[in-house]
Amino acid sequence: MIDHRTRPRRRGDALNSAIFQATLDELAEVGYARLTMERVAARAGASKASVYRRWPTRMELALEAVHGLAPDPTNMPDTGSFREDALAFMRSAADLLAGPAGEALRGLLGDALADRSRTLELRKHSRGTGHRVMQEIVNRAVARGEISSAAVTPLRIDVAQAMLRELFLFHGLPIPDASIVAIVDEIVVPLFQQPSYQGF
Repeated sequence: MIDHRTRPRRRGDALNSAIFQATLDELAEVGYARLTMERVAARAGASKASVYRRWPTRMELALEAVHGLAPDPTNMPDTGSFREDALAFMRSAADLLAGPAGEALRGLLGDALADRSRTLELRKHSRGTGHRVMQEIVNRAVARGEISSAAVTPLRIDVAQAMLRELFLFHGLPIPDASIVAIVDEIVVPLFQQPSYQGF
């Protein structure tokens, strides 16, 4: 066990970064089921109190650590094509699921489904980054005249991610690229070429 007292004292962003990295390393090494605040603190060279003070639960800690891996919605590559933008986003999301973020998602959903209070906690702390990324992709497509704003609804924006999560949770890794292409070509692109329907 590493004694955090033998390391230089860190504060603020430096300490947070060390704790987030330790969390990601623990997720990759032992998985969410065995993730503990004590192991994270030891790995980060921090005190348990400093971890608990910032994140009262491992759910909050895991969510924030994984959030740092998510793409910046305002800085996504613009390929000039709705289809290619959607494919790039889906492929990057699949890559994330293949690492610590995927392990966290599987564990977080297991926790949440077993306890309604944890479901509410997960909903409260979720950032919705993927939704914002897809919203930005759709906004660009509307501006380019590829799709109509009348075809854009919150549910449609979430369809691609929902299907990717379904593949991940029920079929495992790796997620075949052919499946990603099929989701985009058979569902996402055609869906946004149709006007929205009442209630959808």
